[in-house]
Amino acid sequence: MPNAKVLSEKQAVVAELVERIKGSGSGVFVDYKGITVAEDTALRTELRKSDVNYSVIKNTLCRRAINELGLSELDSVLNGTTSLATADGDPIAPFRVISDYAKKFGDSKFNIKAGIMDGRVLSMDEIKEISALPSKDALYAKVLGTMLAPITSLAVVLGQIVEKGGGSIEAADSAAEEAPAAEASAAETEEAPAEAPAAE
Repeated sequence: MPNAKVLSEKQAVVAELVERIKGSGSGVFVDYKGITVAEDTALRTELRKSDVNYSVIKNTLCRRAINELGLSELDSVLNGTTSLATADGDPIAPFRVISDYAKKFGDSKFNIKAGIMDGRVLSMDEIKEISALPSKDALYAKVLGTMLAPITSLAVVLGQIVEKGGGSIEAADSAAEEAPAAEASAAETEEAPAEAPAAE
């Protein structure tokens, strides 16, 4: 039976894991049994650049943590060597980086065991789809580009109209303002009553 100090340390580790998984947007469980020290260093460097928290975990302690979180479906993958990558920022980052390195290292020595996102265990197909997505910043840029596309197209068309008219954008704006005024003046002229003929 473990003494009080060891038990307290284990409880602290479990509590820390619970908070880490709960506070993270996503996480990836990995079997790293065959990678070298150099490969592990390269992986950790890349994960740090992507703001991903990565560490080796003990299966028994992690099992307690996931059971507290209602993720007991993960029990079956918690065997052998296990490490956990959790997102501190971009929730896609752990999937993308781990998947890239799984391809580099090969399934025989480094592979994804399971993934979670927003408190839900993902299927392998979902993990594959998420891994293929660009980063969050790239997605934002893509959405912004889509939103700005109509405005950019309008600017191009207006520029072409101005060039064909041989004027400037200021002149085009001025002409646009004057057009309604000219139309109103013409309308007033048409509506004005004709003067009575002079008496002879």
